[in-house]
Amino acid sequence: MTESGPLWNFESGGEMESQREDGPANHPSEINRRDFVHRAAVTAAAFAVTPPLSFLSGSSKDDVLAQIPLQHDQTVKILRDWIALPSIAAEDRGYPRGAEYMATLARNAGFQHVELVPTAGKPGVFGTLDAGAKTTLGIYFMYDVKQYDPAEWSSPPLEGRIVDKPGVGKVMVGRGATNQKGPETAFLAALHAFKAAREKPPVNLVLVCEGEEEIGSPNFSQIVLKPEVAAALRKTIGVIIPFGSQDLDGAVQINLGAKGVVELELVSTGEKWGRGPKADIHSSLAAQVDSPAWHLVQALNTLVQPDGHTPAVEGFFDKVRPMSPALKSILEDAIAKRNEATTKKALGVSHWINDENWHDALVRLVSQPTINIEGLVGGYTGPGGKTILPHRAVAKIDMRLVPDMTAKGTLELLKAHLAKHGFGDIEVNMSGGYDPTETDPDSKLIRAQIATYKKAGIEPLLWPRLAGSWPGVTFTGAPLKLPAGQFGLGHGAGAHAPNEYWLIDSANPKVAGMDGSVRSFVEFFYACA
Repeated sequence: MTESGPLWNFESGGEMESQREDGPANHPSEINRRDFVHRAAVTAAAFAVTPPLSFLSGSSKDDVLAQIPLQHDQTVKILRDWIALPSIAAEDRGYPRGAEYMATLARNAGFQHVELVPTAGKPGVFGTLDAGAKTTLGIYFMYDVKQYDPAEWSSPPLEGRIVDKPGVGKVMVGRGATNQKGPETAFLAALHAFKAAREKPPVNLVLVCEGEEEIGSPNFSQIVLKPEVAAALRKTIGVIIPFGSQDLDGAVQINLGAKGVVELELVSTGEKWGRGPKADIHSSLAAQVDSPAWHLVQALNTLVQPDGHTPAVEGFFDKVRPMSPALKSILEDAIAKRNEATTKKALGVSHWINDENWHDALVRLVSQPTINIEGLVGGYTGPGGKTILPHRAVAKIDMRLVPDMTAKGTLELLKAHLAKHGFGDIEVNMSGGYDPTETDPDSKLIRAQIATYKKAGIEPLLWPRLAGSWPGVTFTGAPLKLPAGQFGLGHGAGAHAPNEYWLIDSANPKVAGMDGSVRSFVEFFYACA
């Protein structure tokens, strides 16, 4: 980042469609199909040009960029309306409307061919935009969001309320705001800017979208590997997921890979165990009856070493490939530029594992696979006490993977470990997962990202591996073997948590608001061409 700030003007300077900090909710918790069709039509009308996607020659990139602030209110409206329609795979909520709405958004943005793709689970969306360009770029979207408890939120999670966040700016609060509807809306708004300027994008686009990312993408390969989808993707230079990549200090990280994940639950029951009750019984009987809940706790305790974090599953580290000298060099260079105090403040933590220093904690973050307890449920957890001996207990687990671990192989290691230690009766139910990803830093996709960020006055940090996960291996693995990663300016926070938000108008000139995020995609298209 240059000392004077980025070269782009991130502030829109325009009026928000609404800046109600205290007003009533403007959306019900759900919308019916008639409302959905009407809302989609209104949104389409707001961005109508004559003719749609009939791009005229002679316009310049500046004409496209000039449309972004003019469309600011409509862009905000798209995001607010989309937040009002949640699709939650874990609750089977919002289907097939979520996919239908996603398809409408794609058509409104200029994709000439858009279709729903059935899977064994929730439908996906496939779209293509042919601009007659020499270069084609792949785009990954997810239209699903995480669950939420309205009681934990400061405003209704489906309202999309805009509030002032001190030191940050005007943000939109809502489930899915940053993960991923805010960045995805910015991407779509970039295409609307091309339409409004009657200019062809400098790249062709291939869109693949799923509605099950938040449950581990169990059926995503059925979308990507459909013959016509795979054929379109093979023409691309790689695939990006729109992303709010900026920290509050304006810094940007380019991830050259991501950890894989296995999501599962471990279930301990008296019936499967052959010990303990088959239904809840009075807790006084714990003196003579085995407890499935303690059985589960004892099983969990075998999964990690006494330090409480190092995986203890036999063979867990056998396929871990050490980082190459090149990636180690990239990591060491990046560590020197990262701020420990800022990170601790953002995470709300005071110590790293074993009180490690900042350097070692970051090396562990990038290089170590993990076994994490997401949640524990068993028996009674309501107000007061209820003296029972539960017949059933469940642990939600995720395991993060690094190259060359595989989701399938790691799951089998876990099952074998439990059986070896006397816990073979515990059910292991995998809900989703996929392998790690890797992308060459010299690929055209990464070079275009670097060039775009530098044009904004930002010196991005190359980072070997995102500690989180996304189903990018569907692109980077066989048979496609494409570069893939995240891209986009802008800031959001609270993914999967209460009060999730996406930055609309930034209070910091070094951090992009919505219009700056939109602009980053326009510039990225030209960098890819």
